[in-house]
Amino acid sequence: MAVVDRSPRAKVATAVRYTALILGAILFLIPFYLLLRNALMSERDLGSPQWYWVPPSWHPENFTAIFNDPALPMARSLFNSVAIAIVQTLGVLALSGLAGYGLARIPYRWSNTVFYLITATLLIPAAVTFVPSFVLVSTLGWVSTLRGLIIPGLFQALATFLFRQFFLGFPKEIEEAAFLDGLGYWGTFWRVVVPNSYGFAAAIGTITFIGSWNAFLWPLVIGREQTTWTVQIALSTFLTAQSVDLSHLFAAALVAIAPLLLMFLFLQRWIVEGVERTGMGGD
Repeated sequence: MAVVDRSPRAKVATAVRYTALILGAILFLIPFYLLLRNALMSERDLGSPQWYWVPPSWHPENFTAIFNDPALPMARSLFNSVAIAIVQTLGVLALSGLAGYGLARIPYRWSNTVFYLITATLLIPAAVTFVPSFVLVSTLGWVSTLRGLIIPGLFQALATFLFRQFFLGFPKEIEEAAFLDGLGYWGTFWRVVVPNSYGFAAAIGTITFIGSWNAFLWPLVIGREQTTWTVQIALSTFLTAQSVDLSHLFAAALVAIAPLLLMFLFLQRWIVEGVERTGMGGD
C-alpha cells in the first residue's frame, strides 16, 4: 500500500499545486465566460461604458438570429467547415501515415532523399506557394468548389515527418511477428501498426482538424460564392468597414467553437495517450 506523505512541507506543496491549477483553470475559462456573456447581451449593453458581470437582459434570440439571417448562410458554412475539416483530417492521416510508414520501414534507395525533400518543404513560407497553388486550382476550375478547398490540404509535410519519427520508434518485434504470419507491408500497416497507433493518430488528427477549421485566407480566396463559405468567412461578415454587429458575432463565434470543444472532449484520452507514446522507442 502506498505511503502518503502528511508532513507540513508536503501539505504546503499540495496546496500550492492545487492553487496553481485552480488559477490556471480560471484563466483558461475567462475567454469562454466573456464569449458566453457577450453572446447573450444586446448590442446596446455591449456598447455601454458600464461593466456587467451578468447580462442585464438575456437575449438567447441572438443564436437563432444568426441562422435565420437570409444574407448569412450560417448553417451551410458550418456544414462546409465540418465536411472540409473531416475530409482533410482523414486524408492527412491516411496519406501522411502511409508516407511516414514507407519512409520509416520500407527499404528503398532514395528513401532518405525523399524524406529530406519533404522536410525541406517545411522551410518554404506559405506565402511563396500561395499564388502558384491558386493558379493551379483556378486552372483546374476548382474555384468556388469544395474540391478546391479540400484537395490542396490533403497532404502535409509536417504530419509525414511526425509519422515517420513515430514509426521509427514503433516496436519491430510486433511487425516481425506479422511478417511471419504472412502479412506484407500493406497488411502489417493496416492490421497491426494502425490499431496500435490510435493515440498518436488522434493527436495528429486533432492538430490537423483545428488547423483546417480555423483556416481563413485560403477559403476566403477560393470560396467566392456563399455556397462554399466556411464558418470563419461567415464570422468575418459581422465585422466590416460599414457595420459592426458584436452581439451576433459573439453568438456565432460561440457556435463556431462548439465542434472543436466537443471533439477535444471526445478525443482527450487518445490525445494524451498519443503524446505519451511519442517516446515509446526512447528506452
